Amino acid sequence: MPGVKRKDISVSGIQNGSSKKPKTGPPPLHRPKAPIADLETATDSDPIVESDTTEHSGDDDGVSWPSDDEDQEESPASRNDNPDKKVPQRQSAPKKDSKPQATTKQSDGLQTSSKEAHAKQKAVAQERKAAKPNADPIARTKKLWERLRRKSHIPREERKQLVAELFDIITGHVKDFVLKHDSVRVVQTAIKYANLDQRRMIARELKGEYRGLAESRYAKFLLGKLLVHGDKEIRDLIVPEFYGHVRRLIKHPEASWILDDTYRGVATPSQKATMLREWYGAEFAIFKTEGKGPVSAELTSILKSHPEKRKPIMHALHDLINLLVQKKTTGFTMLHDAMLQYFQNIPAGTEEMTEFLELLKGDEEGDLLKNLAFTKSGARVVCLALAYGNAKDRKQILRVYKGIVESLAYDPYGHQLILAAYDVVDDTVLTSKSIFQELLGKSSSSSDNILDANQTQSLLNAVVHINARIPLLYLFAGTSKAILRAEDIELLTEIHGIRTKTSKKDPTARRKELLAQLSPPLLAFIANNAEELVKSSFGCQFMTEVILSAVGEGDREAVVEAIVALTSSDAPQEVKEALDAPSAGRMFKTLVQGGRYNPKTRSVELTQPALGFADMLFKSLEGQEGKVLEWATGGNSFVVVGLWEAQGFG
Repeated sequence: MPGVKRKDISVSGIQNGSSKKPKTGPPPLHRPKAPIADLETATDSDPIVESDTTEHSGDDDGVSWPSDDEDQEESPASRNDNPDKKVPQRQSAPKKDSKPQATTKQSDGLQTSSKEAHAKQKAVAQERKAAKPNADPIARTKKLWERLRRKSHIPREERKQLVAELFDIITGHVKDFVLKHDSVRVVQTAIKYANLDQRRMIARELKGEYRGLAESRYAKFLLGKLLVHGDKEIRDLIVPEFYGHVRRLIKHPEASWILDDTYRGVATPSQKATMLREWYGAEFAIFKTEGKGPVSAELTSILKSHPEKRKPIMHALHDLINLLVQKKTTGFTMLHDAMLQYFQNIPAGTEEMTEFLELLKGDEEGDLLKNLAFTKSGARVVCLALAYGNAKDRKQILRVYKGIVESLAYDPYGHQLILAAYDVVDDTVLTSKSIFQELLGKSSSSSDNILDANQTQSLLNAVVHINARIPLLYLFAGTSKAILRAEDIELLTEIHGIRTKTSKKDPTARRKELLAQLSPPLLAFIANNAEELVKSSFGCQFMTEVILSAVGEGDREAVVEAIVALTSSDAPQEVKEALDAPSAGRMFKTLVQGGRYNPKTRSVELTQPALGFADMLFKSLEGQEGKVLEWATGGNSFVVVGLWEAQGFG
């Protein structure tokens, strides 16, 4: 054991005789003996004496020798001359009544020594801190920061004074503050409460340092504050300093996040294109633009203009994408944009396409596919992967999204994945289990169409949400502009062109099979919640589309009866007021006509079998005195006109 020396005072050691001479050295350190040590000495033939290397130095090598107080061993000569002489034994342990006082004194001494040591260390730390550059200004700014950060406790006038004093201190010395974990927070607070001119002053002082700030563990947050609270001038000071360093910064553990935030949130389209072009190789980092026109990062046009550069560009792009995927940094919007550019420029059915699909599926945790689903370019990548992949690829991709289908439905880009799965997955049973059960909140063991209170409320929320309603209505309404955005229609048109080569099932047969799975629970939902759905425009549209395209005649009759019942005299007052809304009038008119109006043919496309809604509605109105006249002269006059024009009415 280092720093410990055993003393051999056993009887056998004395009888054998030792020729070692005692070592000379400084006087030993006297320490009070605790009771446990004395008991150890009385019973142990080989006691251990701790050394004190902090107090002694010399030839003893950290070994403490016995003090003069201790019982000394006999010399070898005396043992030889008088072998009958008894070996002196150590004293027994002292009485218990004498030890507590010594122990108390010892603990008091140690406590006093510890307090003095801590006080001395604190004093030394203060001296070192005071000796650092700008120690006094930093200390003063910290006191100001302690006041400023308490937002609700500071009056506005006092805050203005504190900010003015803070800027008096940091002006001209901002660079000295931003690279320290404590003082950089002061500058962040100054930016938060400063006016635009003061923020510009800070931005100008830091010009030329932004790349280094982005790589700093603490200063990167200051950079984010400047970008969020700044204007175009500040943005144009910061973003160009990233040019030429994008490939290195996107791989940096600190700078990558601030670079992607800048790319996603503040950069102009031209600045985004300039940064994205650097992913295509070192040439694009050095020679940033071509000609005087607008900067473009469209890889298709670049390869069309320079086909000889295809191999090095695709190689550089693939290597950087693969590096970030392997590092598990897959949440960057810039990465998703780069992946889309790469995917759109690899031929279908080639080894490059196969390798890229394996890259998407290779993430065991599925983080890559999950992150891709919630960005514009990333969602497009996954939709194209579903379209180009085979049945096994599609199954593996859909498995990743188990448990988050509802989140996808509410996302402005995630819902596109659900629509793509509807259109390309041939196994409709798989689609039903993977998507419908989560959209409706049903368990896999549930066989009926009745939803509980939580499932009903969840579906009501989805029906009136601008994004979540699309996966519910797409199979009923198709690519109607009434429910789909222009970019959704563009993507689905591209997917429909691809599936002709990659999917085997007829699109019409696929849609009917999916409708057969989705229609019964939605019809039952409408029949039980018609009074709630009619109160909103989206709810009326939902009921119209589902009734016109649902599969199952018996279920549709129950829904038609539930909607006609809304016009009865016993309906709640809220429902009667909702029937006067234009959205309710459009719903009633469409159902009375028995189908959707086609503007191209200027005719109504009747549903088969016929709904019979017109006869049931007129019967309900006729049974209430003056009700038909009230509708004819009120907001629902076009419904009465629709009754007159309806085929088969009467």
